[in-house]
Amino acid sequence: MTLSAYLPILLLIIISTIFAVASIFVSSKLAPSRWTLAKRLPYECGIIPDQTEERERFPVKFYLVAMLFIIFDIETVFLYPWAVVYQELAIFGLVEMVVFIVILLAAYVYVWRRGGLEWAE
Repeated sequence: MTLSAYLPILLLIIISTIFAVASIFVSSKLAPSRWTLAKRLPYECGIIPDQTEERERFPVKFYLVAMLFIIFDIETVFLYPWAVVYQELAIFGLVEMVVFIVILLAAYVYVWRRGGLEWAE
């Protein structure tokens, strides 16, 4: 391969970088900037910070839901390569993916029944 074969990729990177920088610049100039006290306070997933009291710890359920999100997000990452080589794997690949999804669904049902997805304490 010659260097000219990579020219479209380089051109795409340059154009997308220019577009991203221009979008951020234009939006910073056109967007209204009315700062209020509520906008300046840190936002911690629905927990309103109070300056007079000691800081409370995050509930453990917050971390559990975050870990569950990561686990099920990784599941989708495994689905993409499988979909790409599905024709080559044939029925073996289908059975393996069904087993994989059944295991993840069993874990999801377990967490759901144990109340891991409920916020009320």
